[in-house]
Amino acid sequence: MSYQDFQTEGRRLGMLRILSRRAMFTANEYSLNDELQAHYGHHVSKDQLHTDLAWLEEQGLVIVQQPRAGWVITLTARGGDVAEGRAKQPGVAAPRPGG
Repeated sequence: MSYQDFQTEGRRLGMLRILSRRAMFTANEYSLNDELQAHYGHHVSKDQLHTDLAWLEEQGLVIVQQPRAGWVITLTARGGDVAEGRAKQPGVAAPRPGG
């Protein structure tokens, strides 16, 4: 696995874990990106964030709504399972024990 793949998989797991802790399992793209930077150390462009979110939606892990003011992302049940390590998804890192 390349370092870039390692970062991508970790970033996607971070997004799912952030959503799993949110009220109603929902966040907007701005708060998601802020928390991804502050708590996970991933500094990504808006384009990269959108690419990751579109990929997560294709895998059935999130639902993305795109109103004019910015994207709104909601975790699916399967996304919650992947975030907590109850299911595996190629392309998303598995959470570490106690992490």
